[in-house]
Amino acid sequence: MATAAPAPAAALAAPVTHYENFPVASLLCPPHLRQPIAAIYAFARTADDIADEGDATPAARLADLAAYLADLHAIAQGQAPSPRWADVFLPLQGVVRSHRLPVPLLEDLLSAFAQDVEKTRDAEGYADRAELLDYCRRSANPVGRLLLHLYGVHDAQALQQSDAICTALQLINFWQDLSVDIPRHRHYLPRADCAAHGACQAELLALQSTRENARLIADCADWARTTMESGAPLVHRLPGRAGWELRLVVQGGLRILDKVEALKGGSLHTRPRLHTWDWLVMLGRALVM
Repeated sequence: MATAAPAPAAALAAPVTHYENFPVASLLCPPHLRQPIAAIYAFARTADDIADEGDATPAARLADLAAYLADLHAIAQGQAPSPRWADVFLPLQGVVRSHRLPVPLLEDLLSAFAQDVEKTRDAEGYADRAELLDYCRRSANPVGRLLLHLYGVHDAQALQQSDAICTALQLINFWQDLSVDIPRHRHYLPRADCAAHGACQAELLALQSTRENARLIADCADWARTTMESGAPLVHRLPGRAGWELRLVVQGGLRILDKVEALKGGSLHTRPRLHTWDWLVMLGRALVM
């Protein structure tokens, strides 16, 4: 699944059982926030798996997400969750109570996961960038806002910059995962962009590298880079270790974009990944931000 809800939270202190672009058990995470962040990560990761992992039917996935949402509402009201996901919701309930987490942000994540189940290739994906950005608003941006809430940062400019970073990470995840998502009926290249570049839907769905497809992917990658750069000044607003953590998140996203761009449309059949050398590059760039 292409959703990157956990990805913006590079500080998430939880065991890694899935491939992630960015660290989820970083030593840079302030110790007093590791448990709250781990609880949020577990909530998002479990919901993501409900929506995407295994061989359940779409109807079964949507039913499980509805039950998951009911458990969220239960703990928000001080009630006990169902036994099924108690290991997720009992820790989260404590965090919701102690840190006054904005529950609507958690609801937004579940809304996006349900949309991913419903919106398949048969629905021809997303019409334009505005529609895709609305999905990012619910699938990625809440993670950044939840983290800012934990850090005690609430001003409008910081929230806007956080949204830009998280949206960029989601878009980067899309352009990185084209070779994985399209065969699974996940199509995030907006139809308006495809038309503007003369990209043929049939060729995209067949993962064919053409000049038109290469221009389309390059333009989408540039869109993600511009979005990331607009949010990058937030790294100077977060104190100490959190600011350094965010620097690595930003540079990790930009490094993936370097690889997407270098493939010149080849991400339709090759998934770029970060390697040891890339982490050294990211660290050097983080130091000079």
